[in-house]
Amino acid sequence: RQFRRYYETALGRRGLTGLNLLQILEARLDNVVFRLGFSSSRAQARLLVTHGHFTVNGRRTDVPSMLLKQGDEIGVREGSIKLTYFKDMGEIAEKRNSPSWLSRDLKKMSGVMARFPERAEIDGSLDEQLIVEYYSRR
Repeated sequence: RQFRRYYETALGRRGLTGLNLLQILEARLDNVVFRLGFSSSRAQARLLVTHGHFTVNGRRTDVPSMLLKQGDEIGVREGSIKLTYFKDMGEIAEKRNSPSWLSRDLKKMSGVMARFPERAEIDGSLDEQLIVEYYSRR
C-alpha cells in the first residue's frame, strides 16, 4: 500500500516514472540516515528514526517513511547525541563515504539533502521499468 503511494507520486512528477520512483525511495528519511552513515543498516536506521533520535529542519520526527525535499537538514537530536551509540558512530561514519547528493557534517552529526540523486548514483541492479509496468497494469 505504501509503495503504491510512492508510485502514484512518481507518476505525478515530470520525467521518467522509474527514475522518479527510485529518487523518492532514496529520499525516505530512514534511507538518508543510512546513506549519511548514521546507522549500519536500513533496518537500524528505521529503528533509530522510530525512536525519535533525529530531527528534520530542527523538528523532531519519528516517521521513517517521511519524504525529504531538496535542502532539508537531518540531524541527531541534542539529547540523543550524548548516547554512547552516537558518540561511537562518528568514528564509524568517518570510514563510510556519503553520496555526492548528500552533504554531511560529522562534528555536528548532521547532513543536508543537497539534491535528488541521478540514476547513476543510485546503486542497485534493478530494472525500475519492470516495476512501473507492473503497477501500471493495476
